[in-house]
Amino acid sequence: PLAHAELERVAKLLEDHFRDMQDLEFTIQRGQLFMLQTRSGKRTGKAMVKIAVDLVTEGRIDKREAVSRIDPAKLDEVLHPTIDPKARPPTAGKGLPASPGAAIGRIVFTANAAQEWAQRGETVILVRTDTSPEDIHGMKAASGILTARGGLTSHAAVVARGMGKCCVTACTSLRVDAAKKTAMFTTPGGKTLKEGDTITLDGSTGEVFIGSAPLVPAQLGSELGTLMQWVDEIRTLKVRTNADTPTDARTARSFGAEGIGLCRTEHMFFQPERIVAVREMIVATDEAGRRAALGKIMPMQRGDFAELFRVMHGLPVTIRLLDPPLHEFLPHSPQEIEEVAKDIGKTPAQVAARVADLTESNPMLGHRGCRLAITFPEIYETQCEAIGAAAAEVAKEGIEVLPEIMIPLVMVPEELRRLRVLVQTAMDKGLAGAKIPYTIGTMIELPRACVVADRIAEHADFFSFGTNDLTQTTFGLSRDDSGRFMPTYLDGGVVPNDPFAVLDPEGVGALIELGVRGGRGTKPDLKVGICGEHGGEPSSVELCHRMGFDYVSCSPFRVPIARVAAARAVLAEETRK
Repeated sequence: PLAHAELERVAKLLEDHFRDMQDLEFTIQRGQLFMLQTRSGKRTGKAMVKIAVDLVTEGRIDKREAVSRIDPAKLDEVLHPTIDPKARPPTAGKGLPASPGAAIGRIVFTANAAQEWAQRGETVILVRTDTSPEDIHGMKAASGILTARGGLTSHAAVVARGMGKCCVTACTSLRVDAAKKTAMFTTPGGKTLKEGDTITLDGSTGEVFIGSAPLVPAQLGSELGTLMQWVDEIRTLKVRTNADTPTDARTARSFGAEGIGLCRTEHMFFQPERIVAVREMIVATDEAGRRAALGKIMPMQRGDFAELFRVMHGLPVTIRLLDPPLHEFLPHSPQEIEEVAKDIGKTPAQVAARVADLTESNPMLGHRGCRLAITFPEIYETQCEAIGAAAAEVAKEGIEVLPEIMIPLVMVPEELRRLRVLVQTAMDKGLAGAKIPYTIGTMIELPRACVVADRIAEHADFFSFGTNDLTQTTFGLSRDDSGRFMPTYLDGGVVPNDPFAVLDPEGVGALIELGVRGGRGTKPDLKVGICGEHGGEPSSVELCHRMGFDYVSCSPFRVPIARVAAARAVLAEETRK
């Protein structure tokens, strides 16, 4: 008892001295206490938050020090379920940690199967070689997503993060045969799985496990709310969200998002009742045919935008006009081509010919982004008219609407000059006299755009750096394929981080800094943000703070992480001074 009382006295003394929870090593010999070592104790994400708040409550540290002690990345443990670290099973395969959290489910190999199984009460994991926009309904139904290909900014990764779903991409040892409904791990002793088998995913490490692993549920305690109040008192950088649906927008707003920094309009097109009209527009061979199909799409888009404006009442909503290559919306297998032909009243041969016409050798650098509007202006005209009409409709309900129209993939100032006129004309038509202010800006995502940013800024109200594509075009890396060899580069120390996960300060960062300096040299008050996935990565957020950004934008479940990172950036700056 005497030694125990002495241990309690020394433990309190050390905790008071270090002002932190301590991990003590000691021994007792012949009734006497000997202290061997002390260090700040390791802690879970939930414990990290609770200890920081408790220490402030006890008067041992102040709010600013509490925030400085928070590791933003560990907040994933608070926001998502995790695998119990005391009972991790052997790893069957490993890929990239594309979206955090953990998920258990029975595997299915198609989006339709995921939806059907989920409707009958099954918890499923969608396993694909890669996903495409047509898999959205299955991704929504699944509890987790596993792909053999892809990267940290591939379709599966971006969509999963937006939904808050666990996802592992680029599991290169996985061979998926969707036709036979099997998947095989090629690692020594690798197992073949069939539809209905159970697996567990760890989206925070990229590991895949056979069977069910024990999970620790997400635990949002009251301390997190207290901590986030302190965070918001410190940070100067705004945090917005990347959201394409009202559900994503509500989730992000509940996590403290201060607007939408990126609404990808193409994600609105893949619902079954919409994709037919979109394909009809793409297959059309003249402007009249395209406008007829776009006329069917406009009321759908108007409804989408109106609902987003309602959810984000009083906050800015940045809407990116259509960006991906048109062929992404078209079918490719003979069966799919036949189905589409029947839906839109064309022959399979006509649809197949159009698919062939639109297929490109390198679509990410092809006919996409603002290039679509230069060649087919009616596409952006329709979208902007729908945005204007939605803004006017919602404003009549007494809701404050702050639309921001973003034109993607600008490479020369003349593109933005021409399209600004087009966007303004279409917006004003949609507004129909309603006095609603709006801004028109561009996504800076090409190295050339960074170099000539001073001239591009002449036609822009804001810049938003699209760091997914800017990283891709700066490094010359395919964001969908680099996962095949990036682990070797990381393990061998060739690069310190995956540049699609952590913003590269020396190359991509230098281009961004050049772009900011050029843009604000022309317009000192130019609003500057970032809308790539780097907007939720802590070190990248700090870099944006140092470069004088107005905001970062990230997927909904990363908003709290970005808020903490932005506050820590202020504290780090104060320390440097």
